[in-house]
Amino acid sequence: MNKVIQFGEHVEGYSIPVLNEREIRASAGIVFLVMLISLMLILFKGDFLLIKYVIVMFLVDFIVRVFVNPKFSPSLIIGRLIVGNQVPEYVGAQQKKFAWSIGIVLASIMFIHLVLVNAFSPITGITCLICLIFLFFESVFGICLGCKFYSVFYKEKAQYCPGEVCDVKSKQEIQKTSQVQLLIVAGFFACICLTVFLLNDSFSKKPYDLFGITGSTRSQ
Repeated sequence: MNKVIQFGEHVEGYSIPVLNEREIRASAGIVFLVMLISLMLILFKGDFLLIKYVIVMFLVDFIVRVFVNPKFSPSLIIGRLIVGNQVPEYVGAQQKKFAWSIGIVLASIMFIHLVLVNAFSPITGITCLICLIFLFFESVFGICLGCKFYSVFYKEKAQYCPGEVCDVKSKQEIQKTSQVQLLIVAGFFACICLTVFLLNDSFSKKPYDLFGITGSTRSQ
């Protein structure tokens, strides 16, 4: 029974239960993509059907992770299949459990409003946006925002964080950012703003069909 209901895996060399960060990032990317598509359908078509299914699956998936066992989570299993050939990157399970508990709260808020009550409001919009931000940072940057709050609520220090961010250490030379690099980034954004200012009217024009394929199809 204990092998079925547990949180984290016991790996040799690690004093606490751990999880594979690579699987978690893959799972976060999958959920982020599906939620983003759902949001696009709402914004451009006013279609809430997909987001309701996504919310139910999102909530069930996170309940399984936290209260049963992460290795039985459907999205984490898919993530494992995708990155199964990569060397595991182990992270502490406890802070992930806390972060996923936040996910359950957010998913429950959206489930109550959009699925049970069948209503939308700024509450659902903000909650969905927070979920997307959390998933984006996890999948793209490997930064668990929920884990950042772990030390606020718990006195003990989080162990085995992704990229060893929990350990105080000096940056290696390849990680340092020079003033020239910062100026390049600032100049890049300045060029974007200038481009928008100068070319906005030109870019706003709808492209025409170069080969007339659309027009000929309609005429038939």
